[in-house]
Amino acid sequence: MEDYESVLCVKNECFIYKIPPRTSNRGYRAADWKLDQPDWTGRLRVCAKGKECYIKIEDKTNGELFAKCPVDDYPGMSVEGVLDSSRYFVLKIEDDSGRHAFIGMGFQDRGDSFDFNVALQDHFKWIKQSEKLAAEAEQPDLSPKLDLSFKEGQTIHINLGNREPGASATSRPKPAGGGLGAFPPPPGGMAPKLAPPPGGAGASPAAGKRAIHHPQPQVPFPDMGDFASTSTVQQQSQQQKTTSEWGDFTAASESSDSSWVQF
Repeated sequence: MEDYESVLCVKNECFIYKIPPRTSNRGYRAADWKLDQPDWTGRLRVCAKGKECYIKIEDKTNGELFAKCPVDDYPGMSVEGVLDSSRYFVLKIEDDSGRHAFIGMGFQDRGDSFDFNVALQDHFKWIKQSEKLAAEAEQPDLSPKLDLSFKEGQTIHINLGNREPGASATSRPKPAGGGLGAFPPPPGGMAPKLAPPPGGAGASPAAGKRAIHHPQPQVPFPDMGDFASTSTVQQQSQQQKTTSEWGDFTAASESSDSSWVQF
């Protein structure tokens, strides 16, 4: 099955420069280029076909191919960043006959150069991960495996505790008293019975037991002589008080003064 071409990144504007030959092994510097006068302006696409990756520089109007840069590894000799800027790169372009040349390429915005870097890095990370998985699938697992299966004639013994012979595995001891949570009877066998109340129906002579009689406390009555004497004294004082209050009117009625009218 033939792999199809996928587009990893597209930038609608990039600048192309003719760069002078490298004079030292220190790398390229974008300050040596005529940055304000690019030699060509076009569109850039990062494409992949299977594990193959390449950069296409095309005309923005009609899409005609201007140059192609195969990328074998990144970072590497195919795409190399300059020393004095993060927006400019040196690309190694090739034609169909195998000839190659080095050109300068740059972006106006740093965000475009960031996307360009990430697209190339992600592609080669994917290649390394695919190769690792393929190698692990082909290589057999040589680590020793733990065998937990029973050998022929081998048995296993499980201790379930001290149990009576013939007891069922699901039987459980029942609590004393029959019910759940019942309290055991007190020592002595029988619970004590309470005595019936005095004078009740339970106190029958036929039972052979005497009814217990609780005598009521006697409250002493006060001596009536004291109350009688006190009452007599109060009546006498009341009569004396009445006589003293109306004595003047009584004396006046008995006098012979002609100013009082007899009714």
